[in-house]
Amino acid sequence: MTTQKHSGSDSDAQDMSPEQIQAVIDRILSKDVPAQASDDNDANGVFGKAQAISTLDREHSIYDGDQEDLAERRALRRTAGLSTELEDVTEVEYRQLRLERVVLAGLWTEGTLADAENSLRELAALAETAGSEVLDGLVQRRQKPDPGTFLGSGKAQELKDIVAATGADTVVVDTELAPSQRRGLEDIVKVKVVDRTTLILDIFAQHAKSREGKAQVELAQLEYLLPRLRGWGDSMSRQAGGQVGGAGAGMGSRGPGETKIELDRRRIRTRMAKLRREIAAMKPARETKRANRRRNAVPSVAIAGYTNAGKSSLLNRLTDAGVLVENALFATLDPTVRKAQTPDGIGYTLADTVGFVRSLPTQLIEAFRSTLEEVADADLILHVVDASHPDPEGQIAAVRAVFTEVDARKVPEIIVLNKVDVADPFVVERLKQKEPRHAVVSTRTGQGIAELLEDISRSIPRPGVRLELLIPYDRGEMISKLHSSDSEILRTEHEENGTRVVVMVREGLAAELESFVSNG
Repeated sequence: MTTQKHSGSDSDAQDMSPEQIQAVIDRILSKDVPAQASDDNDANGVFGKAQAISTLDREHSIYDGDQEDLAERRALRRTAGLSTELEDVTEVEYRQLRLERVVLAGLWTEGTLADAENSLRELAALAETAGSEVLDGLVQRRQKPDPGTFLGSGKAQELKDIVAATGADTVVVDTELAPSQRRGLEDIVKVKVVDRTTLILDIFAQHAKSREGKAQVELAQLEYLLPRLRGWGDSMSRQAGGQVGGAGAGMGSRGPGETKIELDRRRIRTRMAKLRREIAAMKPARETKRANRRRNAVPSVAIAGYTNAGKSSLLNRLTDAGVLVENALFATLDPTVRKAQTPDGIGYTLADTVGFVRSLPTQLIEAFRSTLEEVADADLILHVVDASHPDPEGQIAAVRAVFTEVDARKVPEIIVLNKVDVADPFVVERLKQKEPRHAVVSTRTGQGIAELLEDISRSIPRPGVRLELLIPYDRGEMISKLHSSDSEILRTEHEENGTRVVVMVREGLAAELESFVSNG
């Protein structure tokens, strides 16, 4: 089935407005005019804003800060309707990249049709985030992918017709393709074919900011590229029989194409080894910071969840961190750690982590394993879920699958149902019944944030050493230290010889206060 209707019949043409007819003519003439959706398009199609991206009218709250990083990112975005082919060469300094125009393709092999369509809408959101314009999409009902072209021969030909009709220059497939499948599909549709893994890797490459993040993404890209090299081209032979490969070479001698691809593989392996050494060299700095927090017994809370569920917005709401927030998939990749306090003054750290997605490429999980260790080493996970998404249960299952891969399933978890201000109340109630440990919040309006903070306060490790102290009046700095450090003051009395305090402290501070311990 296709998710966008095509003009072509007389009845369809009669229903179109003059503006829509002109848009079709302009597209056929390749004038780079973006396609316009007709009013009778299927509301559930992938055309327009993808359903995996929120349709909120306001993207930021006052807690998100100035968002200067976001302005910088959007300044480099590709722009619809502009071509790289310039009539006047003097305009080259003002050239902007044209949006790639893509058609989506997916298989419905299991589950319901709604599941297949949700997956295709998520692919549309990924394509839009990567900087492309989604023109159309199709889903084929099939038990298993075709080993040669992924789609069957008939559906591949139908895809070729859609590409020709829409003027698309790229096909994006909703799975990871084998090298032979991608090559076979490209031979039929005659345009570039990109799979889901390549698309996610491209988004990560665009959004990585830190030195470590860039190295991790490049390593993942090279691991994915290595078995898919096609460096020899049509003009370079791979193997030649008899005397063709060179004088006295014999049967099966190596041609120039085979020599070239082996050189490419060697260069890639050398680069991958260098990147692994660089990432390993960056690891001690993070481990030192983590060891300092452990030594000082500072509880850590990790914010994790599906991409675009609102993790960065929650961090900004709880700590005024001002990290980048964008209504797009994988907007932030680099982990951010901020200090926070419970309502009764117990300090802890909040760490925002990279978002997850269905079928997250294994190369990314391996490359970002050092970053994902923040989740495994946390004392508590705030698992943020977009309650307004069509399939929140599928998001929860996908995130927990990654938790299992990074050994984080044993960490206590609170399901944070976000965006409840726009979610279906029946869906929210269904999720509350399935997840007994939950919090219902809206980072945009502030609903439920106070209750979430109370839940965090009850869930993090508390000071466990109870002391009764008599602190002389000339040692007021110790009273101040008790108020400013991670301690819980239970009772305070002012006596003739000093201030008697009953307090719960951590082990490190208990040793420092030993000289003030009083037995009453």
